Amino acid sequence: MAHWTAFEKETERETKRLIRCIGGVEDEEDQNFQLAQKFAWTNFRFHRFLDVDSHKVQRSLSGLEMSGSNISKPPVLHTMRSAVFPRIYEKLMIHSDVSKAESWKRLTEEFLNSPLPNTEGIKSDAHYSALSLLLFLSDSPLNTDFTERPRLKEAEDEDRFDWAKYLMEGEDVDIGPYPDTPDWSEEESEDGDSQQPISREDSGIQCDRTPQEDQDNNNNNNKAAPVAWTVGEPAARVWLEQHVVTPYWVPHAPRFPHSLHLHSNLLNVWDQHLYNTDPLYLPEEKSFVTETQVIRETLWLLSGVKKHFIFQLHDGKVSVRSNVVVTHLTSNCLRSVLEHIAVFGQAVSRLQRFIDEVTGHSSEPSPPGPGSKKGSEPPFRTYQAFVWALNKYFTGFKEELTTIEREVICNDETVTLSAVLNRLDPHLAQIKVLHKVFCTGVAEVPPETPNVVRASHLLNTLYKAIIEYDSGGEASEQAVALLFSLWTETVRPYLEIVDEWIVHGHLFDPAKEFIIQRNKDVPVNHRDFWYATYTLYSVSETVENEEKLNDAASGSSGGEQASGSRQLTMVSFLKPVLKQIIMAGKSMQLLKNLDCKETQESGRSSRDAERKSLYTLFLESVQSRLCSRDESPVDAVTEQQATRRSLIKMQSIISQHLEMQDVHDPLLAINFARLYLEQSDFHERFSGGDFNVDRSSQSVTCQTFELTLRSCLYPHIQRRYVECCGNLMKTLKKDYRLLGYLQAMRNYFLLEAGDTMYDFYTAIFDKVQEKESWQQLSFLNGQLQEAVGQRHPEDSSRLSIFLETIDPARKKHPVNNLEVLTLGYKVPWPVDIVISSECQKIYNQVFLLLLQIKWAKYSLDTLRFSDFTDVTKKPEEALAEEVRVKEPVNQQIHRMCLLRVKLMHFVNSLHNYIMTRILHSTGLEFQHQVQEAKDLDQLIKIHYRYLATIHDRCLLREKVSFVKEAIMKVLNLVLIFSERWQAGFGAWKIESIDKMESDFKNCHMFLVTILNKAVCRGSFPHLESLALSLMAGFEQC
Repeated sequence: MAHWTAFEKETERETKRLIRCIGGVEDEEDQNFQLAQKFAWTNFRFHRFLDVDSHKVQRSLSGLEMSGSNISKPPVLHTMRSAVFPRIYEKLMIHSDVSKAESWKRLTEEFLNSPLPNTEGIKSDAHYSALSLLLFLSDSPLNTDFTERPRLKEAEDEDRFDWAKYLMEGEDVDIGPYPDTPDWSEEESEDGDSQQPISREDSGIQCDRTPQEDQDNNNNNNKAAPVAWTVGEPAARVWLEQHVVTPYWVPHAPRFPHSLHLHSNLLNVWDQHLYNTDPLYLPEEKSFVTETQVIRETLWLLSGVKKHFIFQLHDGKVSVRSNVVVTHLTSNCLRSVLEHIAVFGQAVSRLQRFIDEVTGHSSEPSPPGPGSKKGSEPPFRTYQAFVWALNKYFTGFKEELTTIEREVICNDETVTLSAVLNRLDPHLAQIKVLHKVFCTGVAEVPPETPNVVRASHLLNTLYKAIIEYDSGGEASEQAVALLFSLWTETVRPYLEIVDEWIVHGHLFDPAKEFIIQRNKDVPVNHRDFWYATYTLYSVSETVENEEKLNDAASGSSGGEQASGSRQLTMVSFLKPVLKQIIMAGKSMQLLKNLDCKETQESGRSSRDAERKSLYTLFLESVQSRLCSRDESPVDAVTEQQATRRSLIKMQSIISQHLEMQDVHDPLLAINFARLYLEQSDFHERFSGGDFNVDRSSQSVTCQTFELTLRSCLYPHIQRRYVECCGNLMKTLKKDYRLLGYLQAMRNYFLLEAGDTMYDFYTAIFDKVQEKESWQQLSFLNGQLQEAVGQRHPEDSSRLSIFLETIDPARKKHPVNNLEVLTLGYKVPWPVDIVISSECQKIYNQVFLLLLQIKWAKYSLDTLRFSDFTDVTKKPEEALAEEVRVKEPVNQQIHRMCLLRVKLMHFVNSLHNYIMTRILHSTGLEFQHQVQEAKDLDQLIKIHYRYLATIHDRCLLREKVSFVKEAIMKVLNLVLIFSERWQAGFGAWKIESIDKMESDFKNCHMFLVTILNKAVCRGSFPHLESLALSLMAGFEQC
């Protein structure tokens, strides 16, 4: 085979090696060897494979498609640029293969940037082809253990050839008598006399040398002086003069040279004056420093450095060394300036120590304090967020200090201590504010205080500080901006807890720093979940203790229940929306445990990755509110016109209120109008009639901050509250038949299902009239199931009757015998949250009253005139007496009929009043309110209010028990009357008729009098119809 190029020769040689390696055939003359060589050579020359694609190599390596154990198809291969294989490096980092990731990144970069034999340049096709082959041969790189082996680079052989000897061969060179002496520079020998000692002054301030100093130096040169440093190179001498500092911190430090000008020797002048005027003055030993050294130690102190010479730190207190002086200031002047600096240095040190304690980087054992409450427990998240905000501020502050120090080191211009303090004055004012907030909100809290009190107290302190400084106007803008940024960072854990609760239904608070705590003893599917699951903590700032207020159905804040002597406060910024947060959180947690479609949809939407957290929405709203002030000129003019109109309107309103106080001051009205113009509810509060300004409240102060919360935070919470509570109400009404169960309670307990309950209670009344035993559970439940099963079979399994024991003394009155009955209705969870056992007790009280009225009405309705049979025949000797008795008997029958009609009028009036005026009309109002209820708590309140209304209007309240007793006396009289009617004439005496008429008249008169007085007072307008009806019957008596 003829070979054309060297490449083809090398290809043939490598092909033979490949065949020997893979096929194991060594003899090139073998037929199999020839066939294999021909096949391989043909494929090499005429293959249809594409050249390597660097882009595919990059995508393959980034996607790590070969992470499995088997390779089902060739991996795609990608481009490798300067950042080689970034995604595979990230995947290795995600799998915590740090060493493998670093090796991967380094080795691939070295390979791509290394030249290959017979290849020009780097990152060529040959490089990518080699990587592509390695990827084809790789097997699960992520699951392979890899340890990089150290590679020793071959040391390059030194060229030990003596070129000087080789080149000087044959030349005669005179090397002198001392061949081993090194050559010296002529320039160096000439300048040797000009070498001078190096000054170690580090002040950075140019000093003027006086003739007196020069004379002193000449005198010193004549004496034996210590050997000074000498440097051969001028550049090195200059560098040492600029960078080496005289050790001024050691005892008996050498004095630095300075000018003898009067301004530079004020200390000596003052000392001489004291020496001349005070005979007892004794000069003390002093440590002289330069102003530059004072500036640098000031910067170090403010940056948090603990060890200084001028300033001393002992037990957290910064003091100034007493013997430190500068030449151009008196000792007292310097000390006053340094003590002023030490105050801020102490504040920085205290704040830095708190940061180190919270972050766990404190190198010294901290004394007992806020951060050392429990060494084993990490600080709660509110403190961590507060420390993060402090650290962010100090990072920028230290950058400013570093910039000043660089300027001092460069010495391009004169830097004085006064100029540095003027430059740092805004920062020092901010540090003063931060230290004040720290002392009040953190340091003053006792060590054993619970986390909820600590977090609440810190947030309250920041909130009140913003209000306090905001009232200062433009003079406190920087302080307000700093405190607001600090508050937004510190409040983040609270907003994250709220967001997790109202979005996912999970109150995640491991450190117990939130003002609402979950009671884990009560599961979600318990009937008391809505009432006893969460506890609201209220912090009393006056006595510094905590109170637990049970979050009952109202969900109101504990601050509203504070007494006058103790003002209970909680996290101030959450007060306006605390109820919405509680309702939304409980509703969301309840929804998460209900098997419904709304829950699944809500869960999917809440877990959506694109959903923004409450904290993020708050920051975005604040940002948009701040940016909205930059409006176009047209909008600005329109806004100015609207503001002017509003100002005029507010001025007129305030003028009216000022005139009520005999104050006629238009300028005062204008100022008040401008002050309150930004409040959105201003017009409503002023035009609503009585207006009282609570001077102790915070509504009058910090309008900007409160308006920011009202427009940027509260709407997001309100929106989530409406969504969560709306979904819960929809689920309870649709999937759990809440309205159906409420209607069932009215059907059976309030007898709205008249035909069904009529079959039940008439069977009992018939048993009573027939003198048969009816207080048997089997009979009662059988009758109830039979009556309900015919018309409402779905409720037959839920209804049941129980028998209760009553006082034997009450059994003397027939009407009280029904009090042994108790109707029960099994309400499933979660509907039992609304229809609780306490509600069923009230329903049973109304149910028993209705049964008693129905019994009296049924007893009168079933009486027949035929029950009065003729007088039985007498013996003949009694006929004469019969003639005498016949007229009184007819009169007695007439009186009984009249009494029956009167009793029927009374009972029917009472029956119609309760069934129509009370139950029916109140029930319609209740149904309308249930449809309008926005949350479960509101629905529970509506239900309780409905039961309380019918309980009061049915005269069952303890306050009007005397009215109920009179009614029960009449009903009992009806039952006695019915019993005697059915017994027939002759079974009772004429005196009993007189007594029944007298008792009924007295009760009737008493009720008419009481009800008329109540109606005339207007306290019970619903009793008007009953009073008029009874009065009409009373006039006919």
